[in-house]
Amino acid sequence: MMTLPDLTVLRPASVAEAVEALRANPGARLLAGGTDIVPNLKYGMYDTRHLVALRGLSRELRYVREESGDVLLGALCNIEELAHSEVVKARLPALADACRQIAGPQLRRMGTLGGNLCLDTRCVYINQTYFWRSAVGFCLKKDGTLCHVVAGGQRCVAAASNDTAPVLLSLDATVKTVSPRGGRVIPLREFYLADGIHNTVIEPDELLTEVRVPAAASQRRQAFAKLRTRAAIDFPALNLAVALELDGKSVRSVALAVGALAARPALIKGLEDLQGRPADARFAEELGRRAHKQCKPLTNIGVDPDWRREILPVLVRRATLRALG
Repeated sequence: MMTLPDLTVLRPASVAEAVEALRANPGARLLAGGTDIVPNLKYGMYDTRHLVALRGLSRELRYVREESGDVLLGALCNIEELAHSEVVKARLPALADACRQIAGPQLRRMGTLGGNLCLDTRCVYINQTYFWRSAVGFCLKKDGTLCHVVAGGQRCVAAASNDTAPVLLSLDATVKTVSPRGGRVIPLREFYLADGIHNTVIEPDELLTEVRVPAAASQRRQAFAKLRTRAAIDFPALNLAVALELDGKSVRSVALAVGALAARPALIKGLEDLQGRPADARFAEELGRRAHKQCKPLTNIGVDPDWRREILPVLVRRATLRALG
């Protein structure tokens, strides 16, 4: 049976206390819902001996509200309440859909928005017991010097598996953080890094507190799609979100974000020339072709990469047609 290491759990009652706890205990990890960090601790993936529990911050960081047309989401909102929030369903239907497809009911009631956005990357060579990993000589992400996915690779390519990230990327969301150095607002497009060891710009003593989705997002046609082995519980083998702004029957703007293929969720590039095209099935097909050309899945999760690549344009087409109604 896998057991947790010896840990000291710190229980701040405010954001200020949480930031101070992170500053005073280098290497401390945040504990919100615990759906990701607890099994990872049992796998021996982290060397931390301190957890900063965030339950006492719910009054400050658990809310859904509208402000000047924008939608503000507290980082401690759990996934289940976002899936059923009337504001989210009306203004950000793709986000509600993504939340409904995360894990299972019990995990959705525990997992948080902030936790999902900062979800650690996953790989078939890291999400294993310590004994399993030792048998293959460990890997770049923890305890080793070798990447088993890319021969000779010097950068970890574990996959970003957050389902909320592609949606919020496609809708131009920003996140607010706080640290001992003060607060900052980061466009989600600048939040993720192509490094599977640490794939966000969040510093070790920094806390994500809020997500802001601009008012214009609710005017866009939105859709989310997810590929997974089972219809419930599983992390994505592939996920994506499309956001469209129409001008009559033509496309005014389009954003397509794809996740679970590489270390960061990413926007498909070079879609500007699709502006002005008829919003129809041919447009959906072309969007799928662009995604297929740019995305090259790796053997970082236990699903065939060639199959993931071939199914990608199919999911893009289906999601686009759903967004168009």
